[in-house]
Amino acid sequence: MMTSPAAETWKLIQNTLESTPAVMTLVDAVYDKVGPNPWRAKNAYISRGPVYGVDDGADCVDGQELTFQIDIWSRKPNRWSCDDIVEAVRKALHERDDLQLTENALAQLRVTLWRVIDDPDPNTVHGIVQVVAMVEVPEAA
Repeated sequence: MMTSPAAETWKLIQNTLESTPAVMTLVDAVYDKVGPNPWRAKNAYISRGPVYGVDDGADCVDGQELTFQIDIWSRKPNRWSCDDIVEAVRKALHERDDLQLTENALAQLRVTLWRVIDDPDPNTVHGIVQVVAMVEVPEAA
């Protein structure tokens, strides 16, 4: 069974972040789905947010443009610490031409937006990094 382009691309993003020391020195974990108690020693973590896709195919290529929201959650005592995590995530992913998918073909990976906002919980700061992936999907066998 073939993995969906979105699932495979998210796993690549997650693995890339988890293998980037500049990211992992600032956060405890990178989650696909956050469990009931994510707060640990570093008081910061990353989770997968919404994902959406649009058709980007051509006559002979089945292509998808996938947009991922990467959420950064921090309970550190200042906003700039969340800014640092956002920047580390941006640098780990933006225009990486050495990243590859197994079942699909990654044509491009770009960070197109990043921001830090207050959360309704006054103890939490929320960082958002938006990543757009251009993925070519092989024909079904």
